[in-house]
Amino acid sequence: MSFSLNTKKEIYKIINNRHCAIAELAAIVDYCADISYNPLFISISSENHFILDKFKNIIKYIFNVDILVSTDNGKSFKIFIYEEDLIHKIFNIINKNIYEEELYSSLIVNKICCKRAYIRGAFLSVGYICSPQKNYHLEFICDAYFQAENLKNLINFFDIDAKIIEKKDNFIVYIKEAEQIVELLNIIEAHQALLELENIRIFKDVRNNINRIVNCETANLNKIVSASVKQKENIEFIKKTVGLDYLPKPLKEIAILRLNNPDVSLQELSQMTNPVITKSGVNHRLKKINSIAENLRGKIR
Repeated sequence: MSFSLNTKKEIYKIINNRHCAIAELAAIVDYCADISYNPLFISISSENHFILDKFKNIIKYIFNVDILVSTDNGKSFKIFIYEEDLIHKIFNIINKNIYEEELYSSLIVNKICCKRAYIRGAFLSVGYICSPQKNYHLEFICDAYFQAENLKNLINFFDIDAKIIEKKDNFIVYIKEAEQIVELLNIIEAHQALLELENIRIFKDVRNNINRIVNCETANLNKIVSASVKQKENIEFIKKTVGLDYLPKPLKEIAILRLNNPDVSLQELSQMTNPVITKSGVNHRLKKINSIAENLRGKIR
């Protein structure tokens, strides 16, 4: 089961209280229900049975009515409600006109807990979250712009910077920041999914930090090796052309140490000198040796 379906599985049974159940019912009707007027009936269909089960559970909880979830070749799940009395009760309780396409009533989400419930219902209906192993992305796929704008504003009430993009015939409300996805998972009470995402994020951050450190150490090591090779070549050139006695005694000491220890760092070289000099002192003497070698090459040319 995908991370997105696991998240929906975690939250579909949540019913905190009556007014939150009504808010969640309003979201399911807004984003998932199709309404036919002649004859009058409501239909909900999805490949995700969690949204159908949630709708069924809410209807049972609020109206004490059992409705049937049917399957189509085991691939999709459907609910049909033909009872006009129940249909009118549903639209009355969510404070919505059955014959008008409109936003939810502000009365339905006037409490913070109801705003959370509405977003949870929207996520169950049209939400998707990418596996955090791959990417940080959460989205809601809406049929109409007013639905997307409505949902974006509700999400942004919680200081989350949700955005809208038009894609083909849909309007996508999306969030890409990991911290904000975590906050939305907290809002809809998907705490197990939240913990899993956080664990993966921590692991990825640690791995990325280790990679950065390793890359930095590798780069530094390459610089050291490259500098050492150049120093050794210059010292060998001086030795071959004029001899190491050509160098002043302090430079000759460093030259011999570098020839005998081509792989050690400047700090390690400094500890081999007698008397001991600083790392910057070693670097200064090696630079002088490089300069002498370049001058000798210029004379030979």
